[in-house]
This record gives sequence, structure tokens and C-alpha cells, in this order.
Amino acid sequence: MTRQRYLLRCGRTYPTAFVILVALATAFASFAQTVTPSYVSPDTPQGTGPHPAIMEADPGLSTHTIYRPKNLAALSAQKLPILAFANGACANRGNGFRYFLSEIASHGLLAIALGPIGPKEGEYEHIGNGQPAAGSPAAALAAAGKLAAATPASGPTPAYTTASQLIDAIDWAQAENDRRGGPYYGKLDTARIAVMGMSCGGLQALDAAHDPRVTTLGVWNSGTYGDDKRALEIAAAKATKAGLKTLRIPTIYVTGDPSDIAFPNTEDDYARIDSIPLFRAWREMTGHNGTYRQPNGGEFGRVAVAWLLWQLKGDKEAEKMFIGADCGICKLPGWHVKKKNID
Repeated sequence: MTRQRYLLRCGRTYPTAFVILVALATAFASFAQTVTPSYVSPDTPQGTGPHPAIMEADPGLSTHTIYRPKNLAALSAQKLPILAFANGACANRGNGFRYFLSEIASHGLLAIALGPIGPKEGEYEHIGNGQPAAGSPAAALAAAGKLAAATPASGPTPAYTTASQLIDAIDWAQAENDRRGGPYYGKLDTARIAVMGMSCGGLQALDAAHDPRVTTLGVWNSGTYGDDKRALEIAAAKATKAGLKTLRIPTIYVTGDPSDIAFPNTEDDYARIDSIPLFRAWREMTGHNGTYRQPNGGEFGRVAVAWLLWQLKGDKEAEKMFIGADCGICKLPGWHVKKKNID
């Protein structure tokens, strides 16, 4: 019996015990996901793909962190599609999802995370949101001397980043592709662009996905709120239930199991979206923190790579992970899948 079925059965029979079981199971899931790789320097190639990737700061985009194949020359005529990624907690730390994003970049993509590189401890645990990005709600509070008083107990934690930073990443990548003499000159596929985000960052990705240059969207442990103002308050993003109807690109939603705080938001979003290719997956024994900080991003990294290879590179093997009743993810232990307009 899966953990989910067991908990549901207990919930019907022993309501008080059910609450305790959910708390214990969630704690166990979080503990099980704390296995972390040994720390390596940013210039040490990472990932299981054919183009091991490094993490770096670029002076032309100091507000973000870049993940790219170390050996760009080895790409030959192959061009790198672009991924702009928004962090959980709307944190302004570009290395918080290092293992996940390095794995993606190692498969021949350029990934750009919001925020500069922060302390190495932020790669395996959440150590705060960094310094507020210019234009963010947290920056406005800091300028007014009120940021220290903004705590979860006093209301929604203000975003340290903005959805517009995802657009900044895309603008920069396009300009770099056209900049003669630059390392990315002619090497980027500016017609293949993804935006993704986790939790608070997922709301920012939902906003940025309306940019006409974006060709696919990934929403991780996230979903819109019934209150239209909520996303503006916590994510500096325009992500509403009504906005779901204007999405025009293939989209994937991934969460942990029902203990994931974002699970009901995602389920509601899925029910409301009906006009685009839509894939929804959740994984048992996985909480809101996902598997991002496991080696190579864990199971979530595996799913993200397959989706991006399919959507941005037309990879037929990756496509099999999502197509058909016996799709690759459908057969992976612990995964639950539903979809619209995919098969």
C-alpha cells in the first residue's frame, strides 16, 4: 500500500491519528530529501548530460546567475535553448537551485536563475532570501526602513525578486546571442525559451509566460490563489485564476504529494486550464521542498530535463516520458500523472 492510500484510510478511520500521521510523514519526506552532494566550486562541471555545466556570474547580468555547458566550443553548430528560472520563496539567490539547474544545463541549455550567487550553504538549505532586488517589494520596504518588521507573523513575506527579472534574463540572452565577440554569439536558440519557477517563483513564471517569446512553462510546487491580489503581495507577479485562461503554450505542473502546501493550488489550476497541452505530475513521499537539492536535482531534475528536451529540442526519446497511457513518467514508481491535450 502506498503512503498516500495508507494515510487516506487512516484519515477516514482515525481522524486525530491522521493529523499526527500526516505531520510525521511530511517530516520524514523532508528528512529523506536532505541528502546533499559534496560541495564543489562553481567552475567544476556538474550534471549527467553530455555537456557538464558550470555556474557563474556574468558582469553583463550581475543580478542573475548563469548555468551553462563548460565547453561552449564543443557544441559546434548546436544552439542552446534558454531557461529563465525563478526561485522558491522569491529569493534573490541564484545558487539556491544549483543541482537542479546544473543538471538541466548539462543537457545543452542555458539556464538563468534570478539573483546573484550567494553563500554555498544556500545550495543545500534555505538560508534566507539574500538582498532585495531593485524594484522588488522587499527593496521598497528596505528603503522605508520597514523590512526588518516584515515577518510571516505580520503578514505575507515580501518578495525579494520580481517577475520582470525573468524577462530581464530573456532580454539579456537575446542581446548576448547577437553580440559579436561575446561567448554566446550565435550559440543561443532564441526561438526556444522556457520560464519555470518553484513555489513563490512559480507565480512569477506564470506571469512571465505571457511574454510572446516564451514557448513553454514549468510550474513547480505552485499555483494561483483565489485572491487575485495574493500573487502581487507575495511574488510581485500578476498570476491570477483569470490569467490561466490566457496561457497559450505547453505547460507542466509538478508538486510533491498532498502534504505539499501547493498541492490544492495546482489541482485547481489544472481543473481550470483546458485549451493548451497540459501535464500534471505529483510524487509520493515528497514534500513542498521537492528534490531540487538532491544530486542532479533528484527525480524533479529528471522530469524537468525530459520536458525541456522535448519542448525545446524536439527530442523524441524525451517525448516518450509524457506521451501515451504508458508514458515514461506514468511508469516511474511513486509518480501520479494526468494530462490534457498531450496525447
